[in-house]
Amino acid sequence: MKDTKKHHIQQLKFLFDPLRVGRMWLKNRLAVAPMTRVSATDTGCATHQMARYYSSFAEGGFVLIITEGIYTDTAYSQGYWKQPGLSDDIQRDSWVKVVEGAHQNGGYIIAQLMHAGALAQGNPYRDDTVAPSAVKPKGQQMEFYRGKGDYPLPGAMTHDEIAETIHGFAAAAVRAKDAGFDGVEIHGANGYLLDQFLSEGTNLRDDEYGGNIERRLRLMIEVVRAVRMAVGVEITVGLRISQAKVNDFTHKWRNAEIEAALIFGTLAKLPIDYIHTTEFEAWKSAFGDGLSLATLARKYTCIPVIANGSLHDPVRAADLLASGQADAISLGRGALTHADWPARVSRGSALADFDRAILFPIADLANEEQRRLEGARG
Repeated sequence: MKDTKKHHIQQLKFLFDPLRVGRMWLKNRLAVAPMTRVSATDTGCATHQMARYYSSFAEGGFVLIITEGIYTDTAYSQGYWKQPGLSDDIQRDSWVKVVEGAHQNGGYIIAQLMHAGALAQGNPYRDDTVAPSAVKPKGQQMEFYRGKGDYPLPGAMTHDEIAETIHGFAAAAVRAKDAGFDGVEIHGANGYLLDQFLSEGTNLRDDEYGGNIERRLRLMIEVVRAVRMAVGVEITVGLRISQAKVNDFTHKWRNAEIEAALIFGTLAKLPIDYIHTTEFEAWKSAFGDGLSLATLARKYTCIPVIANGSLHDPVRAADLLASGQADAISLGRGALTHADWPARVSRGSALADFDRAILFPIADLANEEQRRLEGARG
């Protein structure tokens, strides 16, 4: 028993090793995962409440904070009511206080750039949605993000709309840089637009953006290159990728590791500084047996890999790093439970279980603060 405890303590040290990611020198390997919080103003501006929320993670020892998905244009990118944006200069300026709060507490902060595509369920700029093809999404809208009912049938994107989307990502990245963010993460995961282009079931196109996997990756490739060209080498650029979608949790890439090798091999050639993989349980095999998705990303690329997925158990998270499956980890539920998760782990303090009540009825910051207040009184 003593030897096991000693081993676990030694393993935890892997969480606090330094790491270079792009232009950032991280003093530990702990990141806050992007989590939709639908707490911006009606016009998509970040608030003082959001600034307090993000700075609390840096104050608690997370060296890297990745924001919730931020919409990129005033066309079709917004996914949720009260989602923050970087589609204009007013929104850009509202993020400055968020960035400053993270920096003042010793953290780096990255803006995740997102286009919802067919999964948009709240966009004041448009009543309709777009996607690679006119395919109705599986599942239903998420009520804790103020959605209800089926997703609507999207329109198939024109080439002009694709070009507008690419420009939106690039312009939003420039605004993120101007607001002081240390980098941007391109959201290519979880069933949103770039993932819709990658996925066979949602991309039925027969032009240069559809068909084989190389063509289905084309939009993701063009977005990455446009973003890098727009921001230069001064800030970090990452990419998030997954198999599962928010509306299709069990989705798997059809050709297993063969497909993973093609995807990650292609991404390895792009001007990105890290890959952020996300699975429900990051340490498990991506395809029933064999390697995890994060390990496959490491196998077929030579850039840092951040792994996400149920890693709030510190020993399990440390084991993932110690075994070489990833270079860093990101936490969602663990960070929501304890904004000071790194500090607690470092000093050996107890960790509470995640309370799903903070996400219901709405997964916003007002509800979270109310639940915490009630818990403190109780």
